[in-house]
Amino acid sequence: MAYHKVEIDFNGQPFVIETGKMARQADGAVVVTYGGTKVLCTAVSAKKMREGQDFFPLTVNYQEKFYAAGKIPGSFFRRERGATERETLICRLIDRPMRPLFPKGYLFETQIMPTVISADLVNDPDTLAMVGASAAVVVSDIPFDGPIAAVRVGRVNGQLVANPTNAQRKESDMEIVVSGSRDAVMMVEGEADLVSEDDMLEAIFFGHQALQPLIDLQEELQKLAGKPKRAFEVPQVDPELEARVIELAQEPMARAIRIRTKQERYAAIDQVKVDVLEQLGEDYADRAEEVSAILGALSKKLVRRMIIEEKVRIDGRDATTVRPISCEVGILPNAHGSALFTRGETQALVALALGTSMDEQRLDNVQGMEYKQFMLHYNFPPFCVGETSMRLFPGRREIGHGFLAERSVASILPKHEDFSYTIRLVSDILESNGSSSMASVCGASLALMDGGVPVKDAIAGIAMGLITEGDDVVVLSDILGDEDHLGDMDFKVTGTADGVAALQMDIKISGVDKAIMKQALEQARAGRIHILGEMAKAIEKPRPELSPNAPRITVVQVKSDQVRTIIGPGGKTIRGIIDATGCQIDIDDSGRVNIFATDEESAKAAVRMVKELTAEPEVGMIYKGTVKRIMEFGAFVEI
Repeated sequence: MAYHKVEIDFNGQPFVIETGKMARQADGAVVVTYGGTKVLCTAVSAKKMREGQDFFPLTVNYQEKFYAAGKIPGSFFRRERGATERETLICRLIDRPMRPLFPKGYLFETQIMPTVISADLVNDPDTLAMVGASAAVVVSDIPFDGPIAAVRVGRVNGQLVANPTNAQRKESDMEIVVSGSRDAVMMVEGEADLVSEDDMLEAIFFGHQALQPLIDLQEELQKLAGKPKRAFEVPQVDPELEARVIELAQEPMARAIRIRTKQERYAAIDQVKVDVLEQLGEDYADRAEEVSAILGALSKKLVRRMIIEEKVRIDGRDATTVRPISCEVGILPNAHGSALFTRGETQALVALALGTSMDEQRLDNVQGMEYKQFMLHYNFPPFCVGETSMRLFPGRREIGHGFLAERSVASILPKHEDFSYTIRLVSDILESNGSSSMASVCGASLALMDGGVPVKDAIAGIAMGLITEGDDVVVLSDILGDEDHLGDMDFKVTGTADGVAALQMDIKISGVDKAIMKQALEQARAGRIHILGEMAKAIEKPRPELSPNAPRITVVQVKSDQVRTIIGPGGKTIRGIIDATGCQIDIDDSGRVNIFATDEESAKAAVRMVKELTAEPEVGMIYKGTVKRIMEFGAFVEI
């Protein structure tokens, strides 16, 4: 395999893609370099399809090597462990825009492995991995309707910036990752400081324009090093069987999909399958999987036709109506805040726990040690959809949904210096029929207010869908699970009444244009305002006091040169305060003393002892003291 290299100037520094030097036994392999960051991306696809395969088994495994930044992992064995939360989220970023571009019927197991082999800690490797994953498939013989590319968009001092440095990102009031093809946006994910829908739309299409040179670069590399794409056979449906199944199932399926209750609808659809197999007779008993596939395609076609032609959805709503909402707060007496948010057949139980700095999450990664003061964990147990499962730990989907909810809610939290608690929210999905991550955002907002956390505002989320048939387009508000599965888009938008906090868009078609996205954002705003109104009926603003069960944090500011006085020799003094009061005390070099207590009296006692240690006598003040020693020149008095 010959070595090839392509390069452009991107934001003032070289953006380089190379192939033919590393990982040459992979079907496709490239190294992407930007600044001092390098990502090796490989793509391999099986030559044989598994028997009975009925979906596209694409796996993305992104990994950041600690040696990339000259570091040794902090784990016991000093090796990289299983995928971190950050790595899992980046896997999803890579997977989602690429998956729709593999040809329909290509069901061969495919694995894409981007590996960060050099990290300059200035240029984030995630968007490089997205470009590299596409390039690896483009130069391979794997069928693919790409390339795609991706950039991160920030806004610094009112100016949009493509692929901002880590320093610029700290100054930015928005951060979105945009992935797209030559003609359309494929995926969007990001957060913002409550910006307008118009500003968000401008940023998305700025990003789409900015990524075009990276598509040019991949096309240039493909001309130099691309392999001929492999031929494959698309599994064919037996036309006679298809016609017979449709003849038998058309009318009962049309009735079944109009049943508004999810479980009853699924039971009716299952019964259609049973009846069709029975009518086909024993000669077709071994072709049940083919019959199921035909029925699945039929139900999809009927649902989409009903929405396009009749403007009626599965549960009887029109395109813009939000499902009925009910909200309750304060339902868990020992949590520090709680809420039960129900929207249609989707229900989230959200609980709040407040902790101290000792409860912060410690993250050891290539970027360095990080500490998280806010966490939102999302759980999707199998019973919420009436199923059983042995999987007890969160998967990629749950981590992704939790992260979207977390970055949404973070926008309304008080600054840590004003509210020194560690905050953990847990969203347990008790029922699900679509938009469970958005229910988590709504429930989290209610639970925080119930707990007395001084949030800036209420926040809500809504998931938008899309049905397209030729020139006919219908944008759906507050989609059901079936509308997500059978539709063309899942576009989640969160925010307050003042603006957008976060968004995430996934599509199953070749892209969406600006007009569709603008309509979706406007429709999402109307839905969000309605949801916020329903939430306000349960609780309109934060309670004036924290839960009596929550720990009490008192902050005392002392001079930095007094820190050693509080700590004492070998920590003796601070341990004495802790033992005497039962409080936890955390002090930093700036002189900020955080006192954590379970009751008010203990907190007052600890504050008094700290102030006694650091108080400086003032002229004219009267103090009570003990004369310790009398000297010829005066006396030593302890006050």
